Amino acid sequence: MDNKIPVSAIILTYNEELNIANCLESLKDLVQEIYIIDSFSNDKTLEIAKRYTDKIYQHSFETHAKQWNWGFRNISYSCEWVMALDADQIIPEGLKSELRSLFNNPPADINGYYIKRRQFFRGKWIIFGGYYPKYLLKLFKLEYAKCDEKELVDHRFYIQGKIGKLKNYIIEDNKNEDDIVFWLEKHIRFIKLKSRELIEYRKIRGQWLIKPSFWGSYDQRTLWLKDTYYRMPLYVRPFVYFILRYFILLGFLDGYRGFLFHFLQAFWYRLILDVKIDELRRK
Repeated sequence: MDNKIPVSAIILTYNEELNIANCLESLKDLVQEIYIIDSFSNDKTLEIAKRYTDKIYQHSFETHAKQWNWGFRNISYSCEWVMALDADQIIPEGLKSELRSLFNNPPADINGYYIKRRQFFRGKWIIFGGYYPKYLLKLFKLEYAKCDEKELVDHRFYIQGKIGKLKNYIIEDNKNEDDIVFWLEKHIRFIKLKSRELIEYRKIRGQWLIKPSFWGSYDQRTLWLKDTYYRMPLYVRPFVYFILRYFILLGFLDGYRGFLFHFLQAFWYRLILDVKIDELRRK
């Protein structure tokens, strides 16, 4: 008996040989079809992906938002609903059961669903520091979705219409980050993009696809926090970020990996980002 839901899964990949098999294994008996949008991987990513799907496309990567929008506009999907995933994300059994129940009789007035994320860092589930539950819009009707290409690093899916919320979680566990050099190199790439976004911030402020609001949806609250952070002085905001995450939101309860996670996020990534922004402004 076919127990698959009428959903097309879309996954972005680049050198994901350590992650992609777990992701695809969790999807193979759940969704109708799986699409891979690859940025010209040079490891075994595509070799592994071909065991699960022949719907593989390649497109040069600029930013996540542009890559998603390209996939939305240039590929024909057979399903009205799509699930947009990163290669390090996994659908556990609880969420599978909930999705199957949902699509037995899906509400006609809802165009998307938030799913909470359980994020792991170097084998440790990051529970505190404001990281759980964190709701991401991962399941939606494609015709109502797009990404904001002004967001050069962080990306989110913007949906027209009513959005629901699921009870179960998705797992995010990037095995590449077990090598700390990978994490550092990835965030150097983020710094180059994010510094451009922050330099342009005064021009794009107030031009988000949805209105930032602390009391709004999850994405509106995220944009409100983003706006608030952007307006803070250079070199001050990494310290504020760390105090908020590690002390006020109890990140210290995640032990030494929690300290490493929040320290790297604040005093490596965001502090160096401010140095780069300062450098660009001086030029």
